Amino acid sequence: MSGEQVRPQARAYEPVPPEALERVKEGLKALEKPIRERLGLSVKVDEQNSAVIIETASPQGSANVLKARDIVKAIVIGFQQQDITELLDDDTMLVVVDVQSAVNDRENHLRRVLGRIIGENGRAKRAIEEITGVKMAVSDGGQVGIIGDYERAMIARHGVELLVEGKMHGTVYKRLEAMMRDLKRREATELWYK
Repeated sequence: MSGEQVRPQARAYEPVPPEALERVKEGLKALEKPIRERLGLSVKVDEQNSAVIIETASPQGSANVLKARDIVKAIVIGFQQQDITELLDDDTMLVVVDVQSAVNDRENHLRRVLGRIIGENGRAKRAIEEITGVKMAVSDGGQVGIIGDYERAMIARHGVELLVEGKMHGTVYKRLEAMMRDLKRREATELWYK
């Protein structure tokens, strides 16, 4: 049996924009050990095809391949490494809002909408993060990434979508605060009955 190659149980091929390839290489180099140890995966950067190859040899690692794809997407979007490591936890996910497709690829409109999401000196982005407890990053390519647990990430996504629709910042913050109050009430009720 020695000398035989172990065939991967699951494999994913995640394309990477050529302009982000160097950032992905650096990010994966820093995260290689936790990805291997905690997710049971190997990741290789295919520079020729501008992609990342993610493989696992164990059947249990198949679900983790999706987690590794999210890590690659988070690096491309521009998250900080400490935020990306949160994706290694089972209850944390990445949600991506494609603002560019929502504004029909109009460059000036895209810049204006991304400016609304970021806000003056980053205030709008920071407010959504503080209200919902998520981490956010906005890419130049028109994507907004959100890292957090499912409920909070969905609430933050709703806030981003409202800003894309042109709602006023104050209205969006009030809506998010109301949604978070409801979530906290539900979580407290669930704890009470466990």
